[in-house]
Amino acid sequence: MGAKVILFLDTYLEKKYLILSLNKNRIMSQITFKGSPINTVGSLPEVGTIAQEFTLVGADLSEKHLADYTGKRVLLNIFPSIDTGVCAASAREFNKEASSLENTVVINVSRDLPFALNRFCAAEGLDNVEVLSDFRGNFGEDYGVTLDDSPLKGLLSRAVVVLDEKGTVIYTEQVPEIGQEPNYAEAVNALK
Repeated sequence: MGAKVILFLDTYLEKKYLILSLNKNRIMSQITFKGSPINTVGSLPEVGTIAQEFTLVGADLSEKHLADYTGKRVLLNIFPSIDTGVCAASAREFNKEASSLENTVVINVSRDLPFALNRFCAAEGLDNVEVLSDFRGNFGEDYGVTLDDSPLKGLLSRAVVVLDEKGTVIYTEQVPEIGQEPNYAEAVNALK
């Protein structure tokens, strides 16, 4: 039994090393947090590419996948935590914009627990957006938005990704300063 544990540990460490090596070859985005440089684990998906499938967790703890939105346009409002002023402001603004967008779902994505996201939207009366959590997933790594350093390490950066009905990326924005709101007009115009 001891040999199996060592073999498993060796295999685990090899895979961990391989993942770390691959991540070091990824192009990281450099943004700022209160003016100080910080990095994400990668870059946003490129415009014109097919968005990578994701698994996120809804308010009822069910898993939601990008495939669930096939045939709809998707605006992903990605942020560190709903419990900050700028994140809350972006959720409110995209909720307002969503009411006039046809065949479009606006999804707020963070690593907050689904309960916190749902509580905020219920208290604010935000019913034009969905909230999905990446608290147990790989969305942040797959979309290049997990913060790699700083006091916010492990949370998601502030970004917007817009997809057409076929899942093709038609717009992205990696907000350069965590404390800055995204460009709402540009994101919404990508859907028109």
